[in-house]
Amino acid sequence: MNKEMINKLKNMNVNIVAVSKYHTKEEIDAVAKEGLITFGENRVQEFLEKYDPKYKWHIIGHLQTNKVKYIIGKVEMIESLDSIKLAKEIEKQAAKHDVIQNVLVQIKISKDELKTGLPIEETDSFLKEVSTYPHIKFKGFMCVASHTDNIQLIEEEFSMMNDLYKNYKDLYQLDTLSMGMSNDYELAIKHGSNTVRIGSAIFGARN
Repeated sequence: MNKEMINKLKNMNVNIVAVSKYHTKEEIDAVAKEGLITFGENRVQEFLEKYDPKYKWHIIGHLQTNKVKYIIGKVEMIESLDSIKLAKEIEKQAAKHDVIQNVLVQIKISKDELKTGLPIEETDSFLKEVSTYPHIKFKGFMCVASHTDNIQLIEEEFSMMNDLYKNYKDLYQLDTLSMGMSNDYELAIKHGSNTVRIGSAIFGARN
């Protein structure tokens, strides 16, 4: 665990999601003692093994519809909403639990074929539909930038996301732009990110 990094992040005036995938519950508790209490998990199974109601939890990885029922009522935010099919399942399960589920729409900003997310050109029609679901609260956007040494490309992607966020911010009362990870969070913050998802820079190398 990197206490220096945790203190640096705490002074940056952004929301910090400590990405705890592949890390133990003991490591999570240690980071929480340093003042970070929001944790991000990629896989539902791993999340359920570590779940502790005294912390806030975000699902940040690709979410399969058949896993939604296990997390509603436990996670503060689903950051990876990327299809109407998934939105319908979140609505159905949230209605069953009588809760409002906060979500971010994950936009596929990178040209990388392996990256998931909603195509940016579908944003408008997607938001119009999802905003009618009574048990889903759309809070903003998330993206994963290209994994590259090309700083200019990363900055262009973050800049496009910031423009998208600004376009819809007032219309949908948005408050969250989640972009930036351990290797590019400073660029993300420079381009308007107010939530960063930091794993290895906080926890150290994964087991």
